[in-house]
Amino acid sequence: MVDSALTALAKHRLPIRKLFAASVGNALEWFDWTIYATFSIYFATAFFPAGNDALAQINTFATYALAFFFRPLGGVLLGRFADLKGRKPAMILTIVLMAGGSVIIGVLPTFNQVGWLAPILLLLARIAQGLSLGGEVSNASAYLSEIAPAERRGRYSAFFYVSTGSAVLLASVLGFTLARTMDKGQLSSFGWRIPFLLGGVLGLIGLWLRRSIAETEQFEQNKTRAKRVHRPLLTTLRDHPKAVGQLIGFSMLSTLCYYTFFSALTPFAVNARKADAVDVFLALSIATALFVALQYPMGALSDRIGRKPQLLVWAAATAVLIVPLSTLVRPGLGGLLVVFCVGLGLYTAMTSIAPAIMSELFPTELRGLGIGAWYNLTVAVFGGTAPLVISALSKVNASTLFFWYVAAGAAVAFLVILRLPETKGSELR
Repeated sequence: MVDSALTALAKHRLPIRKLFAASVGNALEWFDWTIYATFSIYFATAFFPAGNDALAQINTFATYALAFFFRPLGGVLLGRFADLKGRKPAMILTIVLMAGGSVIIGVLPTFNQVGWLAPILLLLARIAQGLSLGGEVSNASAYLSEIAPAERRGRYSAFFYVSTGSAVLLASVLGFTLARTMDKGQLSSFGWRIPFLLGGVLGLIGLWLRRSIAETEQFEQNKTRAKRVHRPLLTTLRDHPKAVGQLIGFSMLSTLCYYTFFSALTPFAVNARKADAVDVFLALSIATALFVALQYPMGALSDRIGRKPQLLVWAAATAVLIVPLSTLVRPGLGGLLVVFCVGLGLYTAMTSIAPAIMSELFPTELRGLGIGAWYNLTVAVFGGTAPLVISALSKVNASTLFFWYVAAGAAVAFLVILRLPETKGSELR
């Protein structure tokens, strides 16, 4: 009996090294995307003509948004590559693209030095990162779900956003530290480059970790089936239209939540509501630590009570609370803490199980492409435009409309989730 108990314990022991190796690429992806949004208030005028800071900020966010529209292309190309060649080589390729783009941005010359070549090079670096992120989310999600036991898929999935939250926490702590140790002139001159160069270092670490992981058994068993699929993107629509619609429905709200709390609120609070940058970065750092801490417990909870109840609570609470929370975005640490902690605390109900619920929608031979194409198209439409929309609305004193927009998205997502089948403990197709 003792031997049986020890065998059962060993069977269910989390493969921590493998989980972090799979998740580290996602950490780098979101570190880079977060520092671009949060530090844009300092480097916007470096890449665009001087004299109109508001226009430079909008152009910087437009570059941010445009890069998002390369995510679906990356999701299709790299997702199909992962379905044909394997999750591991696809994840190695994505981390090389993202780290390379980060280093390029960190060393780019300014508009004063090379003129319009500066924003062109910035855009090209962002396109590379957009392609990379389009493949990273789908392939890392598929990998984590495929190596997980059916009854523990929520726990394994939680590591995806443990890595994401840790990376965003690092970005926000770095922003807080730089804001405390440098004045605005120093940050605008050279301080903003430090996080992008650090992203290159993190990329090397991630590449080293990913080279050590093994391919998933599910891919090895189904790779010949993937080669027999013709017109795979059309196949996802023809054979799995309900899955595509459900993925778009809950990904819409997930995307709006992510870019509201992790990206858009930082420049909005500083520029539109005149909050102190140090307070904003501190509140975001504390809330992100909470976000990371809740991932695994929420993933484990979904393995016990199911995915659907968690998602319904998240969507309903977001619909009701997002507008009242927006009124607390103002000078003062207390209100900012409430906004970030409540918003991100609720969001963990979704993020802790995102890889699981996305992977459970598609069969193995279409999983990388199915998630990559439709998830990233949703992110491009709703996430890539979020900072641009909130910035533009702020200029005409209508910023509250953005939060009503998020509330409407939450209501739609609630209706979609109501029709989502419960998949806890189910075997992947």
